[in-house]
Amino acid sequence: MKTYDMIIIGGGSAGMSAAVSAKAQGIRKILILERSEELGGILQQCIHNGFGLQIFHEEMSGPLYAQTYKEKVDAMKIEYKLNTTVVSVNEERIVTYVNEQEGYQSISGKTIIFASGCYERNRGAISIPGKRIPGVYTAGSAQRFLNLENILVGKKVFILGSGDIGLIMARRMSLEGAKVEGVAELMPYSNGLTRNIVQCLHDFNIPLYLSHTVVDIKGTNHVEGVTIAQVDEHKQPISGTEKTFDVDTLLLSVGLIPENELGYQMGIQLDAHTKGASVNEYYETSVPHVYACGNALHVHDIVDFVSQESADVGYFAAMDILKQQRGNRTHETIAKQGVGYVLPQVLSDEINHDVTLSFRCSKPFKACQIIIQDDTHIIKKITKRYLLPAEMERIKLKKDDLQNISGKLSVEVQAL
Repeated sequence: MKTYDMIIIGGGSAGMSAAVSAKAQGIRKILILERSEELGGILQQCIHNGFGLQIFHEEMSGPLYAQTYKEKVDAMKIEYKLNTTVVSVNEERIVTYVNEQEGYQSISGKTIIFASGCYERNRGAISIPGKRIPGVYTAGSAQRFLNLENILVGKKVFILGSGDIGLIMARRMSLEGAKVEGVAELMPYSNGLTRNIVQCLHDFNIPLYLSHTVVDIKGTNHVEGVTIAQVDEHKQPISGTEKTFDVDTLLLSVGLIPENELGYQMGIQLDAHTKGASVNEYYETSVPHVYACGNALHVHDIVDFVSQESADVGYFAAMDILKQQRGNRTHETIAKQGVGYVLPQVLSDEINHDVTLSFRCSKPFKACQIIIQDDTHIIKKITKRYLLPAEMERIKLKKDDLQNISGKLSVEVQAL
């Protein structure tokens, strides 16, 4: 059986960034396994600008951002296989994959990195009432049809959910001549970035209905209309608040879930909130020498953060191979008041590098304070003008701040 130093599952921005970083540390035998026909992942269908400002200090489209990393992969002569589906990974780090040229193959890796991205929640996940008829798409599938296949899925559109993909598709569909009647959001605040609310809805006069959801889909052989209603504090529809829109298409932008079926099968401990792996400060999972990064770990709002995080993972996995670091799982991190989750979920006894804590607040805050503390003392306080659930926060803690942690490390947000 062929053995690699590092096997990376997924060739999107996370997988390529991790591979480039590891190669720069001298790791030679790296293999990227990608199920699509080209590297780049979801970036290939994201033709809008807004990528690359953090990494390359210029505004790029998704395909250009992906191509820039692909050129790095090719220049470093990193091996990759396309149109290749990973079937299984076991605790001995044996990876079984299949493709048309080789059939079923098994290989082993000294380290494994899960960089497989995420998938969209669909209609079945949120139990929308109404008929099961054609005309209901996830926003991502509609984006792929339009940007890669040149197929406009509808002319009169309503969107459920204010996630960034849904907002971007509201603008994209409008630019292609479709009429977007509105966007309904279950929460009393948007789940998209502020810039997308402004650029994709306000600039196109598309109404946003907060605290609303779809309660009925009308039509016989195809979508002919949708009915929305306001919801109460328990997220239940309020009778008498219904509004009906004559549309031929409903797009769903109701959340993303890390793709972790392979990790689950091999026994990796998952986080109940993020649905991704539970990792330590090295991004190592509960299975030794197995790592996770990017949207397979937790859903990001900016691809540059995916690349930055994955470069760190590539470095840490390389140090693992070179026997220069070894993580354990000692101190749990806790999301307290005002915080949805904290990553990494556990920290080691001896931390020899700076650690970036990533988290999302559980509701919008204006003037507020982020408090990071262990069981005995406050480690850091940060004042913020505002916090939004749609925007992931990243706070770097110096290694000196994390020496002699007592008990659990908690993160909370308090209004000022």
